[in-house]
Amino acid sequence: MSALPESAVADLESRVIGDHHQALKLWLRLLACTTRVESVVRNRLRSEFATTLPRFDLLAQLEREPDGLTMGELSQRLMVTGGNVTGVTDQLEAEGLVKRTPHPGDRRAFAVQLTPAGKRQFRRMAAVHEQWVVELFDGWDAEQKAQVYALLAGLKRHLAQVDAAPPKRNRNKEKTA
Repeated sequence: MSALPESAVADLESRVIGDHHQALKLWLRLLACTTRVESVVRNRLRSEFATTLPRFDLLAQLEREPDGLTMGELSQRLMVTGGNVTGVTDQLEAEGLVKRTPHPGDRRAFAVQLTPAGKRQFRRMAAVHEQWVVELFDGWDAEQKAQVYALLAGLKRHLAQVDAAPPKRNRNKEKTA
C-alpha cells in the first residue's frame, strides 16, 4: 500500500500556517485524524452493510443496555436531537431490528430494545467494525498506541476540569475596553 505524501492530502489541517499556536495545530491535527477515521467507517458501513453511522451508533447503545433505553436517553447518549433519534428508530423498527415497549417506570415513555434479529445484525457489524478500527490504527505499534492513549487520557481529564471551572475572562476584550 503506497502512502500519499502529507502535503498531497487536503483537510482541516491545511489551513494551519507556521506561526499558529501549537495548541491550534494539535487541535486541527486531532480533528483531521478523527474526521478521516470517521469517513472510512461511514463509507464502509454504507458499502458493506447498507447502513449509516447513526444507525450503527444507536444499535451499539442498545446492545449495551438489554433492558432498553428511552428516546430521551438515546438522544442524550448520541448527542443528537430527539427528532433524529425518532427517525432512525422508526427505520430500524420497520426493519425489525428494534422494538418499542412500554417503559416500566414511566407510562408516558417507551423503552427501545434490540430484537433478536437486531442483536444478530449488530454483532455481525460490530465484529467487522472492530477489524476496520484495528486496521486504521495499524500505523502505530502497541507501544505508540499505549502512549497516545495515555496522553489523551490526560487531556480528557484536563478538559473535564476546564469544563467544570468558570470561564476565564477574555484577554482581548480587556485590551479593547
